[in-house]
Amino acid sequence: MKRTTEKNLMVFSGRAHPELSAEVASLLGTGLVPQSAYEFANSEIYIRYEESVRGCDAFVIQSHTAPINEWIMEHLIMVDALKRASAKRITVVMPFYGYARQDKKHRGREPISARLMADLFKTAGADRLITVDLHADQIQGFFDGPVDHLMALPILADYVKEKYGDQRLAVVSPDAGRIKVAERWSARLGGAPLAFIHKTRNIDRPNETMANRVVGQVEGRICVLVDDMIDTGGTIVKAAEALMADGAAGVVIAATHAILSDPAVDRLKNSPATEVIVTNTLPIGSDRKFDKLTELSIAPLLARAIREVFEDGSVTSMFDGHA
Repeated sequence: MKRTTEKNLMVFSGRAHPELSAEVASLLGTGLVPQSAYEFANSEIYIRYEESVRGCDAFVIQSHTAPINEWIMEHLIMVDALKRASAKRITVVMPFYGYARQDKKHRGREPISARLMADLFKTAGADRLITVDLHADQIQGFFDGPVDHLMALPILADYVKEKYGDQRLAVVSPDAGRIKVAERWSARLGGAPLAFIHKTRNIDRPNETMANRVVGQVEGRICVLVDDMIDTGGTIVKAAEALMADGAAGVVIAATHAILSDPAVDRLKNSPATEVIVTNTLPIGSDRKFDKLTELSIAPLLARAIREVFEDGSVTSMFDGHA
């Protein structure tokens, strides 16, 4: 007997950020696969898909937001359920990669949790990862399989160009380590000059930075302060204050992941920045939305990447060969 099997795209969503998953599925012209998902009395998670997934090309979307360990566990259980139900290929779509900041040992006896995350998904049955703006590009090498590392830069930069393109701009990196990303921003914004903030960090105090000094010419320019994430907002707000003290005409903050742990919202509201531009890789509750915040959708980027993977196309072509 011979059979020519057709590829069957199926999109699955965890419960962390269902709005994003629904938007991605809609852009792909499909729906989310119905499932039962609930907790037992002792808080163990149960997942069951309501239709056959045998032989399908599965894309499992889950954003790793707070409570992060719960949603990561649900993501792993969803992958395991697909593997045991004979899905042909399982692609884990994590717009935000949990534990990405724990990517190396700063001191002895510390874990490298970003590597552990990759191992967990591989063991659960993931064949491929799709993620957006990793904290460090090298995390791609932690997973033993293909990793599509997407960039929100085109979405964020095009918005900034449309709104502020007629003014004198400078692209500012909040630390020396992200200057490569700032260079790509500069190219996208027509060669705007670069600057960075020289900062020191106390490794005994997480989420805290020390002194700031601006390296580069920012006087009289609107500074686009670019970073991969805003957590407590301490780093980015101190950077914005340093830029204004150095004579900048204004500061616009652009970041991919809006974690916004307390007291980020208060800090950003009271900061000198005129606008904070983020994407919806993580859900932003109504209690964490404020006037300066602009939320752009990452769904078109994810949907296109999923389509390229499903059709055996090129994800790199989405980013002019830079991905």
